[in-house]
Amino acid sequence: MSENKYVFAMNDLPYEYNALEPYIDTDTMKYHHDKHLNTYITNLNKALEPYPQIQAMDLEQILKQPLALPNVGSVAIMRNAGGVYNHNFFFNILRAGREENAAVGNLSFRIEKQFGNFEKFKNLFTEEALKVFGSGYLWLAMDSKCILSIVPTTNQETPLSMGFQPIITIDLWEHAYYLKNQNRRNEYIDAWWHVVNWDIANRNYAACM
Repeated sequence: MSENKYVFAMNDLPYEYNALEPYIDTDTMKYHHDKHLNTYITNLNKALEPYPQIQAMDLEQILKQPLALPNVGSVAIMRNAGGVYNHNFFFNILRAGREENAAVGNLSFRIEKQFGNFEKFKNLFTEEALKVFGSGYLWLAMDSKCILSIVPTTNQETPLSMGFQPIITIDLWEHAYYLKNQNRRNEYIDAWWHVVNWDIANRNYAACM
């Protein structure tokens, strides 16, 4: 069983449940990972069960090639494949918090080139995260011309289906923050900046290049 291919399975978090305290609380991480992600994995495996030709594809291939999916099962497959991919990406882009936390390496230089400096980028990303209506994600992603973009997606859509490669993301579904922050999304966004793993983000950027 694999995180990236049928039959899909849930991997452990790459850190302890309490590793993101005090920025993201332990109970949220337990429910978010163990309950919400597990539901998407279960439903994705169920949706793929009748389609052996799709089972041979990995998660990114499924999300990048929606036209290859069977008409009858495409909605369930795409929704749950997106849920698995988005959650795994989100969990893997986090680490224990730091009071001062900013982009590093070549990604830092690229952000400065496109956005002016890191603080301008951070402010713009925060503004866009606050604008996301309902459930979804906000991404820093790169297009085929190696241009960085701030990309919102609704529900469990992914940038992959839009031709982008993701660098970082913030999960803006209420279950990502409601136990600690209730309706105060702004507090959650501010806390999230402290736990972004910029080393992994820089590696994601290098892979895109």
